[in-house]
Amino acid sequence: MAKIVLDKVDKIYSGGVKAVDSLDLEIRDGEFMVLVGPSGCGKSTALRMIAGLEEISDGKISIGDQIVNDLAPKDRDIAMVFQNYALYPHMTVEQNLAFGLKLRGTPKSEIKQKVLEAAKMLGLEQFLARKPAALSGGQRQRVAMGRAIVRQPQAFLMDEPLSNLDAKLRVSMRASLSQLHERLGVTTVYVTHDQVEAMTLGDRVCVLREGRLQQVDTPQRLFDNPVNLFVAGFIGSPAMNFVNAELSRGDGGAQVSFAGYTLPVPDALLADKPGLDGYLGKKIILGIRPSDFEDAAHAKPEWAPLAAKSSVTEELGSEINVIFTIDAPPVEHKDTADLAEDAAEGEAADMAIPLIENKALWTARVNARSHVRPGQDIELAVDTRRLHFFDPASGLAIGHAGAPAVEPADDEVPA
Repeated sequence: MAKIVLDKVDKIYSGGVKAVDSLDLEIRDGEFMVLVGPSGCGKSTALRMIAGLEEISDGKISIGDQIVNDLAPKDRDIAMVFQNYALYPHMTVEQNLAFGLKLRGTPKSEIKQKVLEAAKMLGLEQFLARKPAALSGGQRQRVAMGRAIVRQPQAFLMDEPLSNLDAKLRVSMRASLSQLHERLGVTTVYVTHDQVEAMTLGDRVCVLREGRLQQVDTPQRLFDNPVNLFVAGFIGSPAMNFVNAELSRGDGGAQVSFAGYTLPVPDALLADKPGLDGYLGKKIILGIRPSDFEDAAHAKPEWAPLAAKSSVTEELGSEINVIFTIDAPPVEHKDTADLAEDAAEGEAADMAIPLIENKALWTARVNARSHVRPGQDIELAVDTRRLHFFDPASGLAIGHAGAPAVEPADDEVPA
């Protein structure tokens, strides 16, 4: 096991295209680190540079105590798992598992022991004599993981290993991966574009965008305290709702107004976000997560009311997604535009910012006992302790400890 450190790593392709831009990242010994972001953000390039499959243009990469910039992939003591399995079709499962060890000249008795241990760990014992063509997709992926495990490397590098599996199998394989990491404790770097996968697997998650690190933290802290609009919109499913709003001081304290609604801003929240009081009387971008709504009939009494008319409902068994319009145009910002562009490419359809007559569609996630139906009026309630505020110019979260301090611009004062 070993920690992996990327120190100001760049990758510049011919034509000056910068795929990875001054990436600083420390992956701790034994950590499961997930690299996540939209298509083309540089996550797979970063993984391939760690593996030695891509040369770095600048910076340093170290695995353990050794700088590996000039080391061949075979000398880095890492094992890779790809999305396409990369199994040898003419070999049995046992032969596939043993192949890398044979190349290294490992004694036969040791090979047999390691192969049997990996097969038992992955539930492949009964398939050892089969060839890949006789296995399901999930079984083939387990063989690919087993081939990495028998090597007992310093680190596992996984490039979207579950993307070829169906949805139900991906869920079970995620659980298997978590159990494997718990058991083996090997440093793992895992690339995915699926933020749900990232949230469920990672000890920490690194969000990338256009080759640059946006934020790295635990999944829960990314969800609760995103550093900017992009991270806020990318992490979480359904995505966070955004709207241009005005923060002001009312008779009962601070409040935020948008699209004909006014929500109170608790004093504790104002105090918890340094610099937010400097935006009083100015425009901000407000973010509300779907999970911070509830049907008012089932909400806590201190939650603020918000009346809406349901356009679409998605019944998920234990909860219902209520999709409704608000009388406000979409937020126009580079961060939200990038999220919409990514959704249009099919990477994450629930991240789109949909419109009806230039009105944004919002999502509220409510208890299944709500029984709300399309076309019905519904009294929603909002947990105002969990409101998110962003600077309209920079897109940075206001009062976030990891974001640079921003001063509200004078021209943000409403006319």
